[in-house]
Amino acid sequence: MRNVAVLGATGSIGTSTLDVIARHPHRFRASVLSAHGNVAALAGLCERFRPELAVIADPALEGELARRLASAGVRCEVASGHTALAAAASGGWCDTVVAAIVGAAGLDSTLAAARAGKRLLLANKESIVLAGPLLLEALRAGGGELIPVDSEHNAIFQCLPGGRPELARSGVRRLILTASGGPFRGRARAELATVTPDQACKHPKWSMGRKISVDSATLMNKGLEVIEAHHLFGAPADTIEVLVHPQSLVHSLVEYVDGSVLAQLGNPDMRTAIAHALAWPERVEAGVPPLDLAASGALQFEAPDLDTFRCLALAFQALRAGGDAPAVLNAANEVAVEAFLAGALPFLAIAEVVEAVLAELPAQAVVDVESLVARDGEARATARRLLLAACS
Repeated sequence: MRNVAVLGATGSIGTSTLDVIARHPHRFRASVLSAHGNVAALAGLCERFRPELAVIADPALEGELARRLASAGVRCEVASGHTALAAAASGGWCDTVVAAIVGAAGLDSTLAAARAGKRLLLANKESIVLAGPLLLEALRAGGGELIPVDSEHNAIFQCLPGGRPELARSGVRRLILTASGGPFRGRARAELATVTPDQACKHPKWSMGRKISVDSATLMNKGLEVIEAHHLFGAPADTIEVLVHPQSLVHSLVEYVDGSVLAQLGNPDMRTAIAHALAWPERVEAGVPPLDLAASGALQFEAPDLDTFRCLALAFQALRAGGDAPAVLNAANEVAVEAFLAGALPFLAIAEVVEAVLAELPAQAVVDVESLVARDGEARATARRLLLAACS
């Protein structure tokens, strides 16, 4: 029986994880559930899954959560705040942690799980983008294991012998991440000048939160995944490529030096990757319909348009710059996307803000979490200053 902490239980990854757990009550138990601020949804999940611990990120909501659980007859510990999230990830309530908190807010709990030797199911790509070297160091020190839950990285994990080999020893030539292209695939740059947040959030294949949906529309999400793949698999930037595949049936590919190309295919449903990561090295049923290739029609592949979707090019730029450039990239992007969603920034200006912040804050070496947090704050402040200047 695996005791699973689902951090970010009310989001899309969290609900998919709980769906898989519910299908296998004799193999998995949701022992810890957390949410950012959706008290009603978290209380409802606690009533259904009966965890040992429930954590709400906003301390002001802890009392309301406790009252709701008491009135529903749910007996579990209640805690709040980022310190409580880190304690939940590293404590004795769980042996497996699903890191599904969106954004930089998930960094502390992800690092805590790694240091504690947990099986870490990583869906929070920002953690490894921000602090890849520190996360890998924490994994080595803790002796745990990391299994990626992002569909693309989970696909690569499945196509590589042993999941994370040294590329030189395993004969790997390229890692090829696929991208759906988002809602604006094929559009010229001029056509994107007036797109709205609602249009950007209408992903053709995946149901995701608004921030991640915008990142998919700009291809920044794929750029962050490129940086993630570099850390997860020890892959230099020049061995990682992106291929637009609008059907989203081929999730990623690995090319070997002998000419072989291995691909992982499946219907676009996150439960496949989640079930694989939960049960690895075994396989369990995930509730995903079988893939019918005969009925799916032709599969298309094309190179990404880096001139129109500048964010992907900027992610490669940050990866090659090294150090904390990916953290600066991520922070600037979060501020810019927030402004876009609020109607204060045009869609195309997201990349402009990120590029300006990268130019103003050259890469520095990654030393520790504290300096990364400070650098993250500096990048956010710089982005906000640039936004304010643009609006004045």
